[in-house]
Amino acid sequence: MKIFKRNQLIILVISLMLITVGYLNFTSNNSTNTLETSTIVSDRDDVSIGDAQLVAANITEFENITSENEIVENENLTKETTETSLQVTEENDDYYFEKAKLERSSMYSELLETYQEIYNNVNSNNDQKADAINKITYINNTKNAIMIAENLIMAKDFENVIIFVNDESISVVIKIEELKTEDVAQIQNIISRELNVETEKIHISNR
Repeated sequence: MKIFKRNQLIILVISLMLITVGYLNFTSNNSTNTLETSTIVSDRDDVSIGDAQLVAANITEFENITSENEIVENENLTKETTETSLQVTEENDDYYFEKAKLERSSMYSELLETYQEIYNNVNSNNDQKADAINKITYINNTKNAIMIAENLIMAKDFENVIIFVNDESISVVIKIEELKTEDVAQIQNIISRELNVETEKIHISNR
């Protein structure tokens, strides 16, 4: 009977030892798994942080490229706007000279037609006809003198010019950025010679 109880005690001790060993192994495995999981999560965090840094770097680079492109586009736009503005200004100047010359030609044509009608009118007396002939001659001579003077002025490397003959003075408009003293002298000499007027009556401006 005592032997049986002793054997039972030994079996009980061995069972407790096995249970203890099993528990320790289980605890050890859980700790190892937890450590591995933590390591994996840590590695993933590093990857996530790295991705975030890479995305941020790409965004910054994109913003820099975009800003540079915007600067270049703005510079090109400014350059194109300036060139367009200069072109429009130049076209407006050319239009001014063309329009002014057409209006001047139309004015002379109307005057010639008026005096021609006076001369051809059967009711006009001799004095009226003589005056009409003198006016017609004067207008034709003035037109020819203006044409010659303008051609001579443009032959001096002036881009464009128009001459207006008034009763007591002559107005001249030159297409040039700046009129120099020698330019004024050349223009005055040509107009004074061709139109037979004093230089004091010649008024020159640039456009």
